[in-house]
Amino acid sequence: MAETTSSLVKDLVEAGIHFGQRSASWNPKMGPYIYGKRNQIHIIDLRETVKGLLLAKKYITKVVKEGKDVCFVGTKRQAREVLKQRATDVKMHWVIERWLGGTLTNFRTIRSRLKRLIELERIEESGELTSNYSKKMESQLRREKRKILRNLEGIRNMAKLPGVVVCVDVKREVNALME
Repeated sequence: MAETTSSLVKDLVEAGIHFGQRSASWNPKMGPYIYGKRNQIHIIDLRETVKGLLLAKKYITKVVKEGKDVCFVGTKRQAREVLKQRATDVKMHWVIERWLGGTLTNFRTIRSRLKRLIELERIEESGELTSNYSKKMESQLRREKRKILRNLEGIRNMAKLPGVVVCVDVKREVNALME
């Protein structure tokens, strides 16, 4: 366990996680989590960060053992591809574009949009799209499919509400957290 923790701390330092905000614009409530100050920038206490990460890992492990799913939300440009790849690797759900209001609270509507996506994919695969529809209608249907796919691709296999929603940035993902 100690060897895992030390490698985690090393990875965090290499990623630059320990650099905080400028010391002029800080919240005093963050005092316990600040290790020190260098060149007018606060240095975050990585021991506290590791404690928080290990607690989160323990909780998520417990939730997954109970058979519940995890939905990862990260719409920041820097986090999108990594989040999509990692969530796909562990067969969990993800949202990397815009969080659609009602994704959790109005899940029935989201399921209906996913059914529409399946219907559009069936039409396209069968060849009906080019033979039965005008070019204008074909273009509209393709655009509708792209839009649904862009927004709901990561949650298309979500049959029930997730047990946990993990957000990359709490300020940016405020709509997901409010839901």
